[in-house]
Amino acid sequence: MAATTEDGNSREAVQQRLCERIIAETQEAVIYTDRDGVILLWNSGATSIFGFSESEALGQSLDLIIPEKLRKRHWDGWNRVIETGVTKYGSEPLAVPGQRADGSRVSLEFSITMLRDDADQITGIAAILRDVTQRWEQDKALRRRLAEAEAQIRSSEEPAP
Repeated sequence: MAATTEDGNSREAVQQRLCERIIAETQEAVIYTDRDGVILLWNSGATSIFGFSESEALGQSLDLIIPEKLRKRHWDGWNRVIETGVTKYGSEPLAVPGQRADGSRVSLEFSITMLRDDADQITGIAAILRDVTQRWEQDKALRRRLAEAEAQIRSSEEPAP
């Protein structure tokens, strides 16, 4: 007999609804694709970050959010992971640019989870993505100011002719 909660619902049903709410309500993008990179899950966080509605994204290729000049490299790596089941990326978040519906770029950090069937074959990949554009732009400005300051120091240290 399945365990039930005080209101008579099964714990499994409560956990299922909780998982659905977490995915639906998180600010991070949660995207799930099949082995071919076709989007099968797109939450409200993905809509906020990328600007595509769920109905616009579902059934589309990940090319929807990958800048065109990066697509070949992305799909080469994707196919290697699907074939081997191995990724060179560990638990550290990946940092990549993405593309919004309006064509603008977005800086992203994300992690992936490969989902497998009972035969240990990859059935799809889930990704959780965060928009880090503001932090990336601040870091870029800081690096530029640091380079300028270092150049000023070097020029002031040079002996006068």
